Amino acid sequence: MRNLWDQLCSPRHLMVFEAAARSGSFTRAAVELNVQQPAVSATIRALEDRLGVALFLRGHRRVTLTAAGERLFSDVSRAFEQLAHSATAIQHLSRRDYVTLNASTAFNNHWTMPRLAALKSAHPQIDLRLQTSDREPDLYAENISLAVRRGDGNWPDCESVLIAKERIYPVAAPRVMAAAVNLKGIPGLLHQRLIHLEEPIRERPVWSDWFAHFGIRAEVPSSGLRLNDYALVLQAAMAGEGFAFGWHHIVTGLVDQGLLAARPDWSWCSGTGFYLVWSRLRPLSDDAKLVRDWILAQTKGAD
Repeated sequence: MRNLWDQLCSPRHLMVFEAAARSGSFTRAAVELNVQQPAVSATIRALEDRLGVALFLRGHRRVTLTAAGERLFSDVSRAFEQLAHSATAIQHLSRRDYVTLNASTAFNNHWTMPRLAALKSAHPQIDLRLQTSDREPDLYAENISLAVRRGDGNWPDCESVLIAKERIYPVAAPRVMAAAVNLKGIPGLLHQRLIHLEEPIRERPVWSDWFAHFGIRAEVPSSGLRLNDYALVLQAAMAGEGFAFGWHHIVTGLVDQGLLAARPDWSWCSGTGFYLVWSRLRPLSDDAKLVRDWILAQTKGAD
């Protein structure tokens, strides 16, 4: 950057150049920048001297860019436009005129999306933005209003409310469930094609944990489909690719629609839960409080 200003004098020279090139007039540029016209002329001359090339052809009432001026104006105007976009984005963040809900892709797809119409009906003024990520973001640093997290409810600098206990049972496409042989007991599931969730960052239980809960220590088949996102796991299960973990609060709607069949009688309650979380370091906006209370009302009394 130091080298850049050695070539171009200062950022102010670029601002004056951009205004003159855009308006085609040193006089109009002076009015826009609230300076005298000779100051604009002197600044442009200093920039030309530094670059060793003419940037403008001077006419009686108008100036036009030379080929070198056209090249510089193209780059300068593009850079200024990017800076303007960045400044606008930062202003939107500081105003926080919308509510962000950060959650897994599966939660947003299969829990939030089917309820959006009801939220919009109850609170039409709220601009809710759904955000997914493959990690647990810093709510304060990233200006996130609300998030859904799996854990014990304790996170530094965060408030949290339980929205669902972790309850897991096998799910599969109805035709796969109906066609499964040797499925009179849990050990029979070891002989079925399993879909494995392998999240790269978030900690999640795996099939061996589920079998171990029921006292089955046999080696879980490593074959089967392996995916790194639970939304993809559910899509694969609905497509008939095998048996998957069914997190109760996520799959209930899919089971009700007949897209999945489930074995809730084989439930494992792990002792962990899913929590609605928000930062203690920044007060929630009024709209964020409404979204928080609405989500909690939706989950109240759920299994």
